[in-house]
Amino acid sequence: MHTDMQKRTFTKEEKLQIIKEAAEQGVNATLEKHGIYPATYYGWKKKFETMGEAGFRHGITPAQLKEIKRLEKENETTNANLFNEIDLQQMNDVFRV
Repeated sequence: MHTDMQKRTFTKEEKLQIIKEAAEQGVNATLEKHGIYPATYYGWKKKFETMGEAGFRHGITPAQLKEIKRLEKENETTNANLFNEIDLQQMNDVFRV
């Protein structure tokens, strides 16, 4: 590894590409090519394996991602129930004598 590596910010796409490249070309060669420390690479890999691409959002934790997914599912269920209730009310209005 280089001892004079400069701090660099990688985009989500770059991180995903580096993880893919490391799997295909080998970790050591890829890290040397991009000037990345192993700890950085393995941190990215762990985030990707546990949280997918969402893990690369700035500052998101697994617990926060889990809560987001739970809330999204709850929202879908609530919307479905609401639309079913609206449909029932409309049918009652149509068939009301």
